[in-house]
Amino acid sequence: MKPIDEQHTAEPGLVVLDITGGDEDTVQAVMAALEERWATSGIGPVRRDPGAPGVRARVYADVLRPGRERS
Repeated sequence: MKPIDEQHTAEPGLVVLDITGGDEDTVQAVMAALEERWATSGIGPVRRDPGAPGVRARVYADVLRPGRERS
């Protein structure tokens, strides 16, 4: 994954979350749950790093703004 730079967290409430899980379904479920709570970059791509266990994803979130409500 690319390094996190200053613009990603330039304002209070902005966070970058690197998520690691055992499988794609788990990581996608975590991203969906975060999206319900906060305004996020959404469910993004899941990556596998050769030689490393599990899968990873990155989510950008604004914890000061509410997320989407599911109907």
